[in-house]
Amino acid sequence: MTETKREVERKYASDGGGLPDLTGLAGVAAVLDKGVTELDATYYDTADARLFAASLTLRRRTGGSDAGWHLKFPVAPDVRDEIRAPLSDTLPRALAGLVRSRVRDAELAPVVRLRSARDVRELVDAEGRLLAEVSADAVRADRLTGDGGSARWTEIEVELADGGDPGFLDEVEKRLRGAGVRPSGSASKLARALAETEPRRRKNGRPKRKPQADGIRATGKTATGKTARGKTAPGAEATAGDHVLAYLRTQRDAIVALDPAVRRKLPDSVHGMRVATRRMRSALRSYAKVLDRTVTDPVGGELKWLAAELGVDRDQEVLTDRLTTALDALPRPLVVGPVRKRLRTWARTGGGGSRRRLIAVLDGARYLALLDALDRLVGEPPLLPAAAGAPEKVLAKAVRKDFARVAALVEEALAQPPGTGRDLALHEARKKAKRTRYCAEAAAPALGAPAADLVRHMKSLQGLLGDHQDSVMARAALRDLAARAHAAGESAFTYGLLHGREERRAELAEAALPQAWETIGTAAAV
Repeated sequence: MTETKREVERKYASDGGGLPDLTGLAGVAAVLDKGVTELDATYYDTADARLFAASLTLRRRTGGSDAGWHLKFPVAPDVRDEIRAPLSDTLPRALAGLVRSRVRDAELAPVVRLRSARDVRELVDAEGRLLAEVSADAVRADRLTGDGGSARWTEIEVELADGGDPGFLDEVEKRLRGAGVRPSGSASKLARALAETEPRRRKNGRPKRKPQADGIRATGKTATGKTARGKTAPGAEATAGDHVLAYLRTQRDAIVALDPAVRRKLPDSVHGMRVATRRMRSALRSYAKVLDRTVTDPVGGELKWLAAELGVDRDQEVLTDRLTTALDALPRPLVVGPVRKRLRTWARTGGGGSRRRLIAVLDGARYLALLDALDRLVGEPPLLPAAAGAPEKVLAKAVRKDFARVAALVEEALAQPPGTGRDLALHEARKKAKRTRYCAEAAAPALGAPAADLVRHMKSLQGLLGDHQDSVMARAALRDLAARAHAAGESAFTYGLLHGREERRAELAEAALPQAWETIGTAAAV
């Protein structure tokens, strides 16, 4: 059992002199002394600091009102989501799942122990409502790895009450600054503890090289002489391979980062993760002259599998939303029979997946093997000779090739009469437009405005053709619903009416396509 708390807080350096006077702040009727609480927290990470590198913190804390396991995710500056689980001797399974994409098969072990004496004040309004909690923390940090260094400091924390106005933190900060208090130079207690107890730093004042920024095991040099992390050596020009690898790395990072969001059922997380898999797979196919397909094709196959697993219920949800919206737009007299009830039943039974199934996929060996394969792909890329070429030539050639495929499919579709053949051709054109869009996205940093314009045009074409394909799928669903209703002795009138409206939407999309394509064909020059 877990709960999530959105933390909005700021940290300040302190000279150990305690909390400044906070009486008289706008809106504050009283400053309540809540006494001193003793907190004892042990922070966990892998030996190569994967969680810290991803700005995640995992701790087991005793003392205070929220004793237990805490996992914190960054949301925005000064904002974090804290996932809490009850106190136990071992890491709760739910929290272990949320860090699995980072940790994989590595061991989580104690790295730092922080003991704090927290002197707390509550700022309340005239009705006794909490506005913020302000505390002065006297901290002792002990490193639990290496030679076990220690450090001490005092800091001030200001945490906004749940649902409070973030602007109130500005008012508190003005008062603190007026008292000579300045913002902390560390993002968290853990960051400061690691910095101040780092063995090499304590010996000669120089910190070690920081952990990898994305928390993923890194990599070495590419065949182009650039770092496999996509950074070009000083004075060197970025190659075609550098640009492709940078794009692939971005998608790999998105998949890893979205994993916990999918597990937490955050809005659009499944869709975002699915799009990242598609972008990566498309880039591998589009840039086959840059990366060896004998190596990338198996990876692409696994990305296709993951996208399918993520989309088991996604397409059904989109289709259900479309039909529900269309039904809501009908005047009530035109809704004949138990249409809404049948649509809800169809939506519940039509999905082939479940929440449990998706989590099982993310916990499975096949998925974790795919993540490792993605690390190897961007860390030890199978570069072909073209990877060392100028991006203005290599990338532009790949983009033009993909665009030519879209053009051929659109022309083929427009040459066909309305019907199943045209529907299939337009669907294929939509898929190729999406691939061309992703190909141009990867090339845009090198090719500039022409590639960025093509991304915009392909997105527009994708939207037009996507609406057409959604209409095709909606009509098939409506025919199925009408047949079920008829078999149950219900009126099929409303389903037929919606079917006719979907036919009209498809006709309008097809009618708009020639002019839209003429505009795109004229503007798209890479």
